[in-house]
Amino acid sequence: MTLRVLVADDHPLSREALRTALAMTGSLEVVGEAGDGDTAVDRAEALRPDVVVVDLNLPGLNGVEATREIVLRRPGIAVLMLTEPQRDESVFAAMRAGARGYLLTDADRQAIARAVAAVAQGEVIVSAGIASRVIAWFASGGDRPLVPFPELTDREQEILDLVARGLTNPMIAQRLFLPEQTVRHHLSNVFMKLQVADRSAAVARARDAGTSKEAR
Repeated sequence: MTLRVLVADDHPLSREALRTALAMTGSLEVVGEAGDGDTAVDRAEALRPDVVVVDLNLPGLNGVEATREIVLRRPGIAVLMLTEPQRDESVFAAMRAGARGYLLTDADRQAIARAVAAVAQGEVIVSAGIASRVIAWFASGGDRPLVPFPELTDREQEILDLVARGLTNPMIAQRLFLPEQTVRHHLSNVFMKLQVADRSAAVARARDAGTSKEAR
């Protein structure tokens, strides 16, 4: 049986490379592509593929958010996360959102094809390097906090938290011992990654994710 696959990646060359790799297996058919998270959700709804291969860092809805929405709307669709190495939190966030597999982009086409087939059958696939970190996390009791925005760096997470607490840029710069220009640069990256236009929208996203705290 030929499995139907939707590929979601914001880089056209990456989508083409993945399409070619999957087509060469003879048992997988790429029935659609998406360049952002919102389109991935819409096309998964319309095309109803067996598997959606999702990049973590999608514009619009990120990979974790798109995965959550796809699984919510169509529980029968399996999601395989294929991305560059990320912090541990991104792996856990993807799995919690409903992804059945997590592979790095350096996986060869045979490994990707096997993973697509496996998740389509209900198996959970995690690449070896990631699996060791997941096992270590559970072995430690699973008590490390998971961040709601895995696409942000640690510093960007920290600054978003301070913004949500009501601190101004000068106050953040003073607290973190950073130049104010550096704070503005990090905030700009936060706005871009969260796909928001300004500070208030970023605070709203943080509140929705449950990260905002009272100003101290």
